Amino acid sequence: MNKLGWVLKSMAIGFLSLLLLIPLGMINGTIKERMTYRAEAVASVAQSFAGAQSLSGPVLVIPYWQVVQVTGKDAYGRDLVRKENQMRHWLYFPKSLRLDGRLQPNIRKRGLHEVRVYELQSTLGARFDLTVPELPEGVQSVGRPYLAFAIADVRGLLGSPELTHDSLPLLLQRGLGGDLPGTGLHAPMAPVTPGQKLNFGIVLKSRLAGTESLSIAPIADSNRIALSSPWPHPQFEGRFLPLRYRIDDTGFNAEWDISSLAAGTQGQFLQSTEPAQIDNLTVGLIEPVNIYTQADRASKYGILFVLLTFVGFFMFELIKRLAIHPIQYGLVGLALAIFFLLLLSLSEHVEFWIAYLIASVACIGLLGVYLASVLKSRARGAGFAVMLALLYAALYGLLISEDNALVLGSLMLFAILATIMIVTRKIDWYALGTANASES
Repeated sequence: MNKLGWVLKSMAIGFLSLLLLIPLGMINGTIKERMTYRAEAVASVAQSFAGAQSLSGPVLVIPYWQVVQVTGKDAYGRDLVRKENQMRHWLYFPKSLRLDGRLQPNIRKRGLHEVRVYELQSTLGARFDLTVPELPEGVQSVGRPYLAFAIADVRGLLGSPELTHDSLPLLLQRGLGGDLPGTGLHAPMAPVTPGQKLNFGIVLKSRLAGTESLSIAPIADSNRIALSSPWPHPQFEGRFLPLRYRIDDTGFNAEWDISSLAAGTQGQFLQSTEPAQIDNLTVGLIEPVNIYTQADRASKYGILFVLLTFVGFFMFELIKRLAIHPIQYGLVGLALAIFFLLLLSLSEHVEFWIAYLIASVACIGLLGVYLASVLKSRARGAGFAVMLALLYAALYGLLISEDNALVLGSLMLFAILATIMIVTRKIDWYALGTANASES
């Protein structure tokens, strides 16, 4: 082949590499689509079961009625000042809060997708110490106080929660009570008088179901929260990480010790009782291996696989003077791309490492047999199969070592480039069209 032939061949290989971005992009789109189906499965379970839960409280609410002046317009558009008796609230947070809970995980299926749900069995104890204010000017009367517990999805309540006030039972009712926004429970208490000192403890025993994650707001001045579960793959998120935790094959135990000096939860609660707007500590029951994330990360190395294989072919063709047709390049590139589709489809039915092994063995075996014929030697076909096996092994190492993926990938690329440079160091590139390249 003359110099022009090598140039045209190089251009054809480059065009094929770019063309293979199309099937690789389609495969990546399929992965994104399956991730969307997974999110829809989670939403479906949350809709029919209970969503991700968030707990805030208890908060002592003392309503009062105050006469205020309200400015409006009369029928003729003139300013009108009138007096209204409006209900407002004094809110008091616990001096101390202790929650001990156990998350019992379970699996709900939606088609091919498994969604993690849980049941929280908890005992919450809180202590209040306060003095009811004297009636300020304009305050007509003080209403009956009540305890409020904000819960993101009250459908998750199982059975009948038990609330005791200094060992006496209190009746829990739906809603936060009064005109407080949000969802949850409240329990009316005995009437109080202005200037009365309140010092009491409460205990709430409950079972609460949810999907995938649980958030708890450290609402008290001093918060001690302990959670345990047999699920061995927790993810601690939110604004507060556990002070102590243990994770092993039998599950996890985690403890938080949070002061109101370190958390702005009380101020946020005064502004809004919506869980999304309050700082929480969060525990998620995550998958040990997210197959769609792994498949997505693997597919991003697809073009690198194609380029490395094509470079290997080109070097072999250059050194051994064995012509390889562009169509054969293309078929090998498509086989490499199909690997990622096989990986995705198989991983939805078996464990990820098994899917990876089956897909890689299938593709390596196919390419080994095909290349033995293309390169006119079983030894050469086996050599390329070994090279591909090393590439797939290196990719799997990158996938399971997320924290070290960058350094491992950099070392792999450096090793490949160094090998190519050493093998081709004596080639006379100017003499390709007139003489054989010098052997290493």
